Amino acid sequence: MGILYIVATPIGNLEDITLRALKVLKEVDLIACEDTRRTRLLLSHYQVSKPLVSFHQHSRLQKIDYLISEILKGKNIALVSDAGTPGIADPGGVLIAKAIANMIEIEPIPGPSALTAILSTADFPVDKFLFLGYLPKKKGRRKLLKLIAEADYPLVIFESPHRIIKTLKEIQQIAGDRYIIIGRELTKKFQEVERGPISKLLFKIRPQGEFSLIIKP
Repeated sequence: MGILYIVATPIGNLEDITLRALKVLKEVDLIACEDTRRTRLLLSHYQVSKPLVSFHQHSRLQKIDYLISEILKGKNIALVSDAGTPGIADPGGVLIAKAIANMIEIEPIPGPSALTAILSTADFPVDKFLFLGYLPKKKGRRKLLKLIAEADYPLVIFESPHRIIKTLKEIQQIAGDRYIIIGRELTKKFQEVERGPISKLLFKIRPQGEFSLIIKP
């Protein structure tokens, strides 16, 4: 029986990959990834050539069953996301759960994470925090917004460029003009980190790229 490696990959800057992650990617038999095009860019940068299987939130159960069957046959597979650590705000958890149900060994290969990257920029204590990932578009959204208003700890969320302005306005409406930290395109060429009340940052934000936010309690 093979092993399922959960491999963290860079969230932007390709030089952030760990030596251990590269070693695993070079040695596995197969790499399961969200977007084969993005993963090929990373592998090409480090001259790694491996078979890729697309695995994302719209993948059918047959794709999961195929990957599990390959591991059961003795192949080692690396699971990677488009950026950061698989299983956190991405569809990797489904495959991981299926592997555990089949008594397959799971080995985490830690590394870059937008969550820890934005937390490291905080100018207030973040030794305790709540991570909400991406807020739901509709069902359950208002419930989580109320949680933001009532939480005693800093909250971290991810947001897309298409919804960042709407989300900030909703947080301001429900939770007040909170002090927040916003990271845009973390580790990339045009990285920006801004701090201040929502009312101030709403006029400074460019809705381009991926966002990570910390909301001060």
